[in-house]
Amino acid sequence: MPAAKKTGISFPSVLDRAYQEHKRHLRVDEIMSRDVVTTTPGTLMSDAARIMGERHIGSLIVMDYGTPVAIVTERDLLSKVLADGHNPETTTVEEVMSFPLIRICPATEIREAARTMIHRKGRLAVFECGRIVGVIAASDLIREMPDAPETSLNVDEFMTKDVVTVDAKETIDTVAGIMGSKRIGSVIVTREGKPPGIFTERDLLSKFLMKGKSLNTPVGKAVSSPLKTAPAGTSIHDAAKTMAAQRVRRLPLMKKNRIAGIITARDLVEAYAK
Repeated sequence: MPAAKKTGISFPSVLDRAYQEHKRHLRVDEIMSRDVVTTTPGTLMSDAARIMGERHIGSLIVMDYGTPVAIVTERDLLSKVLADGHNPETTTVEEVMSFPLIRICPATEIREAARTMIHRKGRLAVFECGRIVGVIAASDLIREMPDAPETSLNVDEFMTKDVVTVDAKETIDTVAGIMGSKRIGSVIVTREGKPPGIFTERDLLSKFLMKGKSLNTPVGKAVSSPLKTAPAGTSIHDAAKTMAAQRVRRLPLMKKNRIAGIITARDLVEAYAK
C-alpha cells in the first residue's frame, strides 16, 4: 500500500489546545506585576519621573499615610505637566495623579480584567484583603493573550490610521508637547521622508528626564531604532506575540512598504475585551 501523502496542514495537539484553554482562564494574580513601586503626594514629578525611568515602569502607586490612594503615570507627566508648560521640578505628584484607584481582585480572569481596564480607562491595582498586592498594565495582558476566536480579529479594525510623525530635527521639548497635547505615547520620527525609528514616552523618561538631560536635543538623536513593525492584516494574537517578543508597546503596521497605521498594547486589550 502506498504511503499516505503529507498534506502540509498541521493541527494543534491535545496539549496545545489544553494550554490555550488554560490561558483563556488565567487569573489576574498569575500575570500581575507584584513589585509595586510607590511614591507620595508631595514628591516632585521630576523625582517620580526618575524613579519610573530607573525601574523601567510606567506608573507609581501613590501612598498617603501608608494607604494607596492614587496612581501617577508617564502619561500624566506628558499630558498634565510637559504639555501644559509646567515644570517637573516644581510640580508635585498630588497635582497630576489620578484617583481613585481602579481596584480588582486577584481571582479575576484576565478577559474580565481587560474589560475593566477599557471601561475604567486606566491601569488596575490588585487588592487582596484590603492590601495592594500588584498592578496590571496593558503590557501584562498582551503578554499572556490567548490564541482564541476573540484574538483572531484583524488588527486593521483597531489600529490608528492617523499616525503622527515628526522630523528628526525637532527638539525633544517640542515632541513631548505634541505627544502630551494629542495624548499619544509615541511619534514616528522621519529623516528625509524615511522613518528610522520611533520616539516614545518611555524614551523620554529613561533617556532624558531620569538623567536630567536637556530637552533641547534633536529627537533624531534619541530615536529607538530600528523600527519594529508587523504587516497590516495580522491577527490580534500575532500582534500581541510580536509586541511581547520585541518588548514594545506600539507596533507600526506596514502595507506596500508604507506605514498604514499603528497598534498599541491598549488597542489590543480593547479588541480582546470586546
